[in-house]
Amino acid sequence: MEYRILGRTGIRVSEIGMGCEGLAGKSPEQVKELVDIMEEGGVNCIDLYSPDPDMRTNLGLALKGRREKFVLQTHLCAVWKNGQYERTRKIEEVKAGFEDALARLGTDHVEIGMIHYVDSPAEWERLKDSPVMEYALELKRAGTIGCIGMSSHNPEAALPAVKSGLIDVLMFSVNPCYDLQPGSEDVEQLWNEKNYEKPLINMDPRRQELYEVCQRMGVGITVMKAFGGGDLLDARLSPAAAALTPFQCIHYALTRPAVASVMSGARNAEELKASIAYEDAPQEERDYAQAFAAMPKISWKGHCMYCGHCAPCPQGIDVAAVTKFFSLARIREEIPETVREHYAVLPHHAGECIGCGACEKRCPFQVPVIENMKKARELFGR
Repeated sequence: MEYRILGRTGIRVSEIGMGCEGLAGKSPEQVKELVDIMEEGGVNCIDLYSPDPDMRTNLGLALKGRREKFVLQTHLCAVWKNGQYERTRKIEEVKAGFEDALARLGTDHVEIGMIHYVDSPAEWERLKDSPVMEYALELKRAGTIGCIGMSSHNPEAALPAVKSGLIDVLMFSVNPCYDLQPGSEDVEQLWNEKNYEKPLINMDPRRQELYEVCQRMGVGITVMKAFGGGDLLDARLSPAAAALTPFQCIHYALTRPAVASVMSGARNAEELKASIAYEDAPQEERDYAQAFAAMPKISWKGHCMYCGHCAPCPQGIDVAAVTKFFSLARIREEIPETVREHYAVLPHHAGECIGCGACEKRCPFQVPVIENMKKARELFGR
């Protein structure tokens, strides 16, 4: 298992995480089996958006004696009422729900305290100065939560939250179909078939900006809905009218800026093991570029997907890395220090490009690499 640092938090998380859907409705023995598989496979990050009391209790039992091996991403504002999940902003309910989570999980702290499901910019404006945020900050100061996160599907709500500096981690829906859609407060628009009837060209600029701002500000991203609820794995259901593999979906998410961990929506032991198998999969099985380029209703023409097909460069330039740093810096009045320093330590820089065009011939997305190298050289001075 490969591990990544979750933005500025310093928390080390596995590339493959575990969503809690597969833990719900399971017996204590079944939950323990899944946690055993996680431990054996090196999966250490578990998202716990669901406040299901039985799931929390069963997971707490399974974690007994090995709690320190796992990073728990537990959601504030998600409570259990009348036998079902509800989202709340009532501070008394938020506090009671979080205290219940700690008690049932058998722990006195969680690594990530996630403000749950903020898809409206107006709601973020209310939340940032609300008792909920005050409570999250209080928990962070006390060490009861290691850092503050927020879950969202809408870049229009997530961007101001990230820019505020209040949140350290963003849980966001990342996949190659949702990334083409403009932000909306109605999450169902992400999978509304009508929104995919016309050809779609390139990533929504606000989503691209969100990933790049997260990278610059050190806000780590944990990914939900990498498989689009399973739709992207079935050509009959996929908005792209073509099936992708789990490995391709995971690899796409992990190659976005700031992404640290992809929460597997595994519903059973076999699906969890299949996601973990990504770590040992050969590059050709992870590669999404040719599949994307062949999608009948979608085009990423001219947009670098960081897929690596441009390699190898005869000058040794890591073209994908240079392009990523160029994208992170080009819209800023001043190059962010972290971007400048990361670019500086690359073994080879854009200024070494000889314009041979080998990379452009291999690029599935017709990216103007030579032009980008010239602009990167001008921007970074090398």
